[in-house]
Amino acid sequence: MTTEINSYGVTARTRGAGPPLFLFHSLLSDIASFDAVAPRLAERFTVIVPDLPGFGASLAVDGGFEEVADRMAAFVRSVAPGGDAILFGNGYGAFVALQIALRHPDLLARLILAGCGARFSDPGRDAFRNMAAAGRTKGLAAIADTAMARLFAPDFQAAHPELMADRRAAFLRTDVDVFERACLSLATLDLSSQLAAVRMPVLMMVGDQDAATPPAMAIDLADRVPGAELRILAGCAHVPPLQAPDLVIETITAFLDETTQPAA
Repeated sequence: MTTEINSYGVTARTRGAGPPLFLFHSLLSDIASFDAVAPRLAERFTVIVPDLPGFGASLAVDGGFEEVADRMAAFVRSVAPGGDAILFGNGYGAFVALQIALRHPDLLARLILAGCGARFSDPGRDAFRNMAAAGRTKGLAAIADTAMARLFAPDFQAAHPELMADRRAAFLRTDVDVFERACLSLATLDLSSQLAAVRMPVLMMVGDQDAATPPAMAIDLADRVPGAELRILAGCAHVPPLQAPDLVIETITAFLDETTQPAA
């Protein structure tokens, strides 16, 4: 059974029983990107899937990643105050989760990132600035094709037209102000000097076809985080939970099984 919760202005759906596992969605998507994995993960975990601030019914926050991360940290603490939370973030949600790990490390037991990095390349930064400007002046419909190309590889789009229509509709529901702030935050983000402070077990995943956060970003991030594990997912682009749910579940559960601490 799925339960709706609201805390600190963040709305979420929760199901299952067990250790708390939070799933944070990407900028170009929404909580439906976890529909194929959440029910199965709920067989072993309490799965909490929130709308990030400014998405769905969650209240927006002023500012950039630090403010978003602090709001989500307050939400995580209200749901799982014991310091045993597991965060799985995809894309934008991964950057938010990584900020929480840096700013509120006492909250987390383990961290899973899909499509993330320490910083974007200069062309990547320019792409976010251009998307922010185009979304503001022309509307999100003008960049919908670009957004879908960043989420899914061309062959996957061609093979799943109904899913693509659904994902495009979800993107067009995004608040333009929230989208612009997020793009500009991503364009300036640089966590390179902070990552050595991360001490919890970290799994880094990336699709080998990810055009939004290319594998080189994941490799660099894994090199900077002490003890981080890296898995490159064959045939996947930026949203592995939708494109390869079986592989994502297998990869996540193997990591969590390996890093579970025995009871004292």
